Amino acid sequence: MVFQSLTLFSRCKGPDQFWRKRKIFKIAAHFRNRGRNCYSIAIRRFHRAMLFSTRGRQLKRMQLHDLWEKRLDAACEEQGINFRTMKEGLARSEILVNRKVLVDLAIWEPRTFKSLAKIAWARAKLDGLNSMSNPDLPPGVITRGMLK
Repeated sequence: MVFQSLTLFSRCKGPDQFWRKRKIFKIAAHFRNRGRNCYSIAIRRFHRAMLFSTRGRQLKRMQLHDLWEKRLDAACEEQGINFRTMKEGLARSEILVNRKVLVDLAIWEPRTFKSLAKIAWARAKLDGLNSMSNPDLPPGVITRGMLK
């Protein structure tokens, strides 16, 4: 296409506008009423939908993080060690595992998690961490008969 002046060139929107609108209309195809047909309404609803999806992803991450925290606290409590002590003991033993892996081990491989808890407990006892409540008790489930 040949433009005879700069003003005609700047006024021509060309095929880009068609494809830009088409991209929005494809995403807005499942919207109701004029939100799927009218571009000015579709673009507003599209931006709103993108905000909701971003918030949903952030909320999902936060909820998963909270769930991992609760599961790890429960699993560590079951082994007789708190999570901070276990995390510090594993770090000092140069065992680097993240929270998600620890949660998966606690759920699906409890023996492996128990052995990791024993390693962390032993290292914490060896280094004399202050956060250990009763270092003479071995990790495991504490029953009433064990208490004096």
